[in-house]
Formats: sequence, structure tokens, C-alpha cells
Amino acid sequence: MIHHDVVIVGGGLAGLRAAVGLCDRHDVALVSKVHPIRSHSIAAQGGINAALGNNPDARDDTWEKHTFDTIKGSDYLADQDAVEIMCKEAINVVYEMDHWGCPFSRFPDGTICQRPFGGAGFPRTCYSADLTGHVLLNTLYERAVAKGVRVYAEYVAVALAAEDGTCHGVVLIDQVRGTIIPVLAKATLFATGGYGRVYFHSTNALINNGSGIGMAYAAGVPMKDMEFVQFHPTTLLGTNILMTEACRGEGGYLINNKGERFMERYVPKAMELAPRDIVSRSIQTEIETGNAFENEQGLYVHLDLRHLGERMILERLPGIRRISIDFAGVDPVREPIPIMPCQHYSMGGIDTNTRGETTLKAFYAAGECACVSVHGGNRLGGNSLLDTIVFGKICAASIDEFLREQRRAPVEGVVARKKEEMEIKIRKLSDSGNESPFRVLDDLRKTMDECVGIFRTEGELEAGLERVLAIRERYRRVKVSSSALHMNYELIGALELESMIDVGHAITLGALLRRESRGAHFRRDYTKRNDQDWLKHTLVTRGAGGEPFVSYRPPVITRYQPMERVY
Repeated sequence: MIHHDVVIVGGGLAGLRAAVGLCDRHDVALVSKVHPIRSHSIAAQGGINAALGNNPDARDDTWEKHTFDTIKGSDYLADQDAVEIMCKEAINVVYEMDHWGCPFSRFPDGTICQRPFGGAGFPRTCYSADLTGHVLLNTLYERAVAKGVRVYAEYVAVALAAEDGTCHGVVLIDQVRGTIIPVLAKATLFATGGYGRVYFHSTNALINNGSGIGMAYAAGVPMKDMEFVQFHPTTLLGTNILMTEACRGEGGYLINNKGERFMERYVPKAMELAPRDIVSRSIQTEIETGNAFENEQGLYVHLDLRHLGERMILERLPGIRRISIDFAGVDPVREPIPIMPCQHYSMGGIDTNTRGETTLKAFYAAGECACVSVHGGNRLGGNSLLDTIVFGKICAASIDEFLREQRRAPVEGVVARKKEEMEIKIRKLSDSGNESPFRVLDDLRKTMDECVGIFRTEGELEAGLERVLAIRERYRRVKVSSSALHMNYELIGALELESMIDVGHAITLGALLRRESRGAHFRRDYTKRNDQDWLKHTLVTRGAGGEPFVSYRPPVITRYQPMERVY
């Protein structure tokens, strides 16, 4: 058994920032199923928001205005105290990353560049060309290495060890050595990323399957606001690789098959820089009404950057150009990029407070796997990188305070029993059954795409729920070809599939019950926001029989009363 003061599961921005904040005072272990700089944070392109006021058009920007834009963008479901914390801390966080060596793009006067993003009143998105997540992740990883953080790369967390309302550690599989490792810890932090791969079409890495959220749910921690799924408007046709919002922030156009900048029909003032939920619905409407292009890969519209000129594209969007050429055979300097909307981000996640604490003592969550909630019904671009670093930093302070006050040691027996449970579960998966985990997963992803997408109806959601429940029954008959632990991706996939089914179930059930349209949750049968009945968070808790129990809680409102969301 391994012993650490703190075990952090997840090697992306949230996990690394927490590790850097804790390792000077405590024995910290960072667990990652891939090498940390392969974490999905590296795929973020466009930037990180902070009210620095560096752009000539943003001299009057303040963290309070950033707060208002975020709350409005959330369709007033975000907890306003959490948003205030994030937006106020944003300025310190960006300068901290700058001082740690992050190579931000610069204006001629040497200040950090800032570009416009959707739903923002000012150009406040700080960036490094279109590789912002890449440079932030490498900066934090370098700092973690310099501070001697112990990293367990290619270890997969498969269970939380909890008893009597307290977390005592985790159970890991060491994929390289092929062993099950129980880890005893005084505090455990999950920074495991989102649940994008529950959907068939997603911008997310394959590792983003929501298993961390599912493990927390299995241990009794509620999932919050799972029905709020962000669909990014611009992903590359065929591969769904992200085409950053920075393309539109720098002045890119969305064009239909009639040659129209069609966003003028939907949001004539904001145009392409409306919030993501609005732009995604607008593109999908163009596709459904016959205004899209079509080829063997599907229906799409154009993202046109040609008018920006080669110099600007090479300077500010070099990664987008390279991806377009490599994966679509299109050079955006000379041709428009074929794009379509698809799943991108998880507004919902593990229910936490503003300190990263959950209902399970000694267990914390941060980043996309957590729901604080700073994004509410819809996240603004540039706020996800900010969320990860701000609340990774806050979790470090929260855990540090907890460890200073902690008197009760974690119990080895709890972790040892959980290890034994996992060994039994693995044996059962290889003993009997006739269902392939890959086929079950494929059907789950197709169900989510077809029934819980950009537009939703009661009939589709009821059909989706019925299909998810049938998939849950099929999971009982899943069989893997080998119980060997060494690099057995089939086995890991089968173990994580159970969590993915729980996540899909919560998304579908929450969407079916929420009879309104708010943010990214759009019901064609309930097209208006309904604050009287639905200004509340959805909480899904695992019941005694394993079935989900749904409850609700009002959002925290401080200074910003809900009003019509107009752009």
C-alpha cells in the first residue's frame, strides 16, 4: 500500500496547479492515466480570460464586468459568489503564470495580448497564438518538476475508498507493471476532466470519459447540472478537432451555402461572437433548413478566414492552419474551413462548494470534472482554462487548511477492502457474459448524440432514457477477453464504461425533467427560460439501490438579478 498526505488524480491544469500549491508543505502524489503533458488541457487553443485592460478597446474593463458577462452567459444559473471569486482571482492567476514563464503573445508595448471572445463585453481573452492550453500546461508541468512533485504516469484510478462519509484514498491500476495499487491519503483531489467521450462526436480526447465523475457518484457524491452540455460551434468536419473560437475572435466569418453570413439573422449585433450555445444552435438550424454544404462526410457550413490575410493567420492562428491542412486538406489562407458543431465541454460535474469541498469529507474536486458552479447553463469561451487554474489553486489552500486541522488518520482497512472489491469485479468481467464493452460503449455514444443533442424534445429524451437503461442491463453481461492488468485497454474501458453509463443516465434524466430552455439545454417543446420553476441546480445522487435520486437547489444570487439574455 502506498501512503501520501494528498493524492491528486488528474495531470491537467487543475491537478498540476493544486500539486504546485501543496508540495512545499505536504507529501503529494499526482496520478495521471497519461503523461501529464498529454492531458486534455493541452488541446485548449483560444485563451484564458482576465480583465487586464491591455487591449485598446478594453481600457475600462474590470473584474466586475467580467463577472456580469459570465453570469449572463450562464443564463443566470451560475453561483454568483463562485463567479466573483473566479473573475477577481483571474488577474492574479494570469500574471502568476506570466511570471512563471508562460510565453503569452504580446502587444507592441510588451503587455499580454487580449482578443475578443463570444459573450464578452470587452476583448479580455489572453492568449499565446492558438496554443494557449499547450503553453499553460507546459509551464505548470515544468514548475511541478522543479518542485519535485511525485508523478504516477499511466496509472488509472478505478475507485474511491470511502466509508462513513470520509474518503481514505483511491485504488489505482498501474498499467505498466500490471498491478492493483491501494493508495492511502489524508486528502484526495479529483481533477479528472470532463465527460465528452460519452458522446459519439466530441472535440475531447479519448481519456475524457467522465470516469472520475462516475467514481465520485458511486461513492455517494452528487453530480450537479449534468444536463448542461456545451456543443462547440466550430469543429473540423470528419474529425471534430476543435477550431478555436479565436478564429471568430480574430474576425472569421460563418458562411452558408448561399454565401451568407447567416449569424445576422440570429444575433445581428453579436454576429459570430455570440455565446457558444447560440452560435451552435444557429449553425444546426442552417444545417436542418437546407442551407448547409454536403459531402461524403456529412453536412457542414464554412468558417472563412481568408479575408484576415496570410500574415495574421500565420501569426495568430498557426495551429488552426496546420490542423486544417493536415486533417482536412484545406489551407485557410486560400479556402474556407468545413465545420460542424459537436459536444465540447461539461458544465456539470461533481458538486463542490467554492473551496472545492464535496459532501464526502477529505475529498475535493476541481476543473472540468467539478461543478462549482461558475458556468451555469453555458460556459463562455476563455473561462475554462481560468476555472481550472483558479480552483486548482483554491483547492490547494483548502486542502492545506484541512490537513493542518486534521486529527483523524485515514484507515488502511477501508482502502484494502476497496482493492479486494475491485479484484473481484475484474475477475467477474472475464468470467462470463456475451457483450463486448466496445459495442456497448458505441451504442451509448450514439444514443447521446441522437437523443440528447443540441436540440431536445420530450420524445427524444424519453427514447434516450429507455436506451440508456437497456445499455445498463447489457453492461451486466459485458465480458473482457483477459483479466491481465498490463496495458489492457479493453479491461480499463470496461471498468470505466460503468461510470460512463451513470454519467449518460444523469445527463438524459436531468434533461428530460428540466422542462425549459436555458443556456446549452434547449427544449423544442419548452422554448423559453422559466425562472419561476427552473432557476435551480439539478443534483443527482446515487440511491441505496443504485438508482439515481434527483433533487434541486437554488443558485447563489448576490448582485445580479436574472434578466432576459439578449445579445
